[in-house]
Amino acid sequence: MALKQIDYGSPEYEMMLKLRNDLLRKPLGLSFDPKELEKEKDDVLIGAFEDDRMLGCCLLTKIDDKTLRLRQMAVPNNLQGKGIGRALMIFAENIARDMGYDTLMMHARVTATGFYEKLGFVKKDGQFIEITIPHVIMEKKLR
Repeated sequence: MALKQIDYGSPEYEMMLKLRNDLLRKPLGLSFDPKELEKEKDDVLIGAFEDDRMLGCCLLTKIDDKTLRLRQMAVPNNLQGKGIGRALMIFAENIARDMGYDTLMMHARVTATGFYEKLGFVKKDGQFIEITIPHVIMEKKLR
């Protein structure tokens, strides 16, 4: 498995959009807003690959000078439990540290909080509804 940063607008980015849409949006009856996607040109886009196949992805969005937000973490159900998500998270944390950030935060789906807690993330707030499903804010100090 190869982990790498993806260029906005590249063929790999198109693969990432398809994966995120198929796993995170379509099941909820949602689609991407082009204006939302336009903002991703400033994000750190990360993918896990095997040959020409995308195994998973996530992105990092700047919140402030000390904090990045992890978003759109996606690994197909049939590939979960194989270490792909964990590898993506470690890679993302290392990138955030290298860029000088102190904190990685996210709006985690409640169903995924156990996965993130195993990686050292802590719940910071109560539940709220985002994109029609329950989420919770989680964060991890990187330093």
